[in-house]
Amino acid sequence: MLSSWRRLRTAARAGTMAALLLGALMVVTQPASASTATDCTPYGTTSLQGGEYTYQQNEWNSSDPQCVSIDNGSGAWSVTQANFNTATNGAPATYPSVYKGCHWGACTAGSGLPVQVSQLASATSSWSTTQPASGAYDVAYDLWFNSTPTTDGQPDGTEVMIWLNHRGGVQPFGSRTATANVAGHGWDVWTGQQTSWKIISYVLQGGGTSFGNLDVKALIDDAVARGSINSAHYLIDAEAGFEIWQGGQGLASNSFSFNATKSSGGGGGGGGNPGTGAVKVQYKNNDNNDSSPTDNQIKPGLRV
Repeated sequence: MLSSWRRLRTAARAGTMAALLLGALMVVTQPASASTATDCTPYGTTSLQGGEYTYQQNEWNSSDPQCVSIDNGSGAWSVTQANFNTATNGAPATYPSVYKGCHWGACTAGSGLPVQVSQLASATSSWSTTQPASGAYDVAYDLWFNSTPTTDGQPDGTEVMIWLNHRGGVQPFGSRTATANVAGHGWDVWTGQQTSWKIISYVLQGGGTSFGNLDVKALIDDAVARGSINSAHYLIDAEAGFEIWQGGQGLASNSFSFNATKSSGGGGGGGGNPGTGAVKVQYKNNDNNDSSPTDNQIKPGLRV
């Protein structure tokens, strides 16, 4: 159904990099010294939390207005102006997002990335969002894997998307090929193949508004077991944001963290899950009328 929009996204990113190199006036990078900033440019970036993360506007498939308010001290940001109207059977208009690692050669400070998948000891993330009741969008992580530790362009390994929620009938790339229970949660698993990289998406059954200490490594391990990730490849970038087709105003990332560690023994990171804990997820109903646990329910899961 969405067989071509990832290619469009790649081409747009290439155009974005060219514009950056030419010093396009539309691209604005906010200084880290400002506490709060408003960005209405299509490709603006803002350093967050002392350079540990970067916010990116990433409006790559639309010329409609998109304004975001950003607190670079706390890392919180919200979409204050957006009213997109893009067909949901094609590419999204935009992916405003925060990232840690190296995104098309632009790197954050002290990220701990890249790390080879076989050497990955742990990867965890917490993310709190606000989601409006209308519109067509997903609330999703985007993890990128590459055959080498660095790249200035399209990663050639695997793209892993983790959908916290979605609205308006939008679907991941490819087709649904399995269901799974990983990291204490139920997921619909979607897979697809692009010309130069694989895509696997984990869609949280029931949908939610936040993850607390999500065991991302468990999902990566599952993708390795399914043949979607090569364990010799490198995790180079972790992103989280909103792919928006329609509407978008009111979407917000209240807090976000991602942490990855490398195993010390050189024998790979396959066994590093000491102890068990709980992963807290706030649930909400989505458009598909899926049954959902009550808000603030504690679900069992692994905690690295």
